[in-house]
Amino acid sequence: MPDTKLTPGITANRLPEGAYADNFSDLHPPLDDHEALVAADRCYFCHDAPCTTACPTDIDIPLFIRQIATGTPEAAAKTILTQNILGGMCARVCPTETLCEEVCVREVAEGKPVLIGQLQRYATDTLMAAGTHPFTRADATGKRVAVVGAGPAGLACAHRAAMLGHDVVIYDSRAKPGGLNEFGIAAYKSVDGFAQAEVDWLLQIGGITVDAGKSLGEGLTLDQLQSDFDAVFLGIGLSGVNALGVEGEDKSGVLDAVNFIADLRQTTDLSKLPVGRDVVVIGGGMTAVDAAVQSKLLGALNVSLVYRRGQDRMNASQFEQDLAASKGVRIITNASPTAVHGNGSVREIEFEYTDDDLTPTGQTFRLAADQVFKAIGQTLQGEGLPNLDGRKIAVTGAGRTSIAGVWAGGDCASGGDDLTVTAVAEGRDAAMDIHTQLMGCAG
Repeated sequence: MPDTKLTPGITANRLPEGAYADNFSDLHPPLDDHEALVAADRCYFCHDAPCTTACPTDIDIPLFIRQIATGTPEAAAKTILTQNILGGMCARVCPTETLCEEVCVREVAEGKPVLIGQLQRYATDTLMAAGTHPFTRADATGKRVAVVGAGPAGLACAHRAAMLGHDVVIYDSRAKPGGLNEFGIAAYKSVDGFAQAEVDWLLQIGGITVDAGKSLGEGLTLDQLQSDFDAVFLGIGLSGVNALGVEGEDKSGVLDAVNFIADLRQTTDLSKLPVGRDVVVIGGGMTAVDAAVQSKLLGALNVSLVYRRGQDRMNASQFEQDLAASKGVRIITNASPTAVHGNGSVREIEFEYTDDDLTPTGQTFRLAADQVFKAIGQTLQGEGLPNLDGRKIAVTGAGRTSIAGVWAGGDCASGGDDLTVTAVAEGRDAAMDIHTQLMGCAG
């Protein structure tokens, strides 16, 4: 939490009673039974469906929508969860507008896709509400798998490995599992404690133990894990935050966006979460948008999101950019920070306009700010890691690293696109490869 003694512009309880619940309500309210049937009826059930090809987890989308249309949403959910065990969360946070729905035949022909994401949520929510788990464990293999990191990749790997009969221990540095699903996404995308409910449901497969408060270098070493387990999967994410690298960055009120979002997700009373009057978010990805929008929803008067490149280069989808604009966030592009000004606490932040190739133009401007959030990317942290490819763990095939018996996936591994759904696919596929290796079936 920010030190409000040093930053008087940052205060809590900016909004009237009731406004917080309204502002942080479900971004996409769930479909009811009738709405789901109407939405499903729009699907052409394409044989060579482009939506399935666009899904990183290869869900058979026409099949699960047909199952909804025929009144069997639980069967639809099993179709989804067989490929994506975190299908409920992915239905909420996936940028479907740039994946399955973007290539939907209805979108191409009419400009209005089938509501694939919302239908996926309808199916998975229906099954989870029934309190059942559609998968059972295979006979015990006697093999043990360590999973480091309880985010989407680690959870997907753990579930699939447990389902195949292996005993799994998940280690995570935080007090509870979930990773970015629990700590790193906007609160209005996952309401009513869904992230933890999904983890609890996933663990019903059995054979998985969660050991919290441990990470590589903090209670764990890769050598010891290799000694104690038959295979190790690293899904450690990117826990370090890049620095701005400008004068005054150490002033009070300059914060990491990921920590702000985590605090917001874990608070039990949003009215007690301090936020500035004039907030500036630096970055152009989903984290930047989530921090900017939620600052506005907490009652910040002026919120600006500043990105060093053009708007077409922002990692945040057009939907996310439009959402930010609709909430009153001002988006400024082609500008890089050069200095943070203030006497102990931030009061202004100075920027310089840049060309598309990031060449400084010499033109500068300042924004009033009592709170600045850094969302300019995260870095890999951990001791004794396998070989790196740039700033991430180098992997080949289904997540194999330079160390025999060690796999990696999710944001910490090279080659992915830093999406929840991609992390799930990588964790699932690594578990299948681990199983093949452990059972002596490798080619």
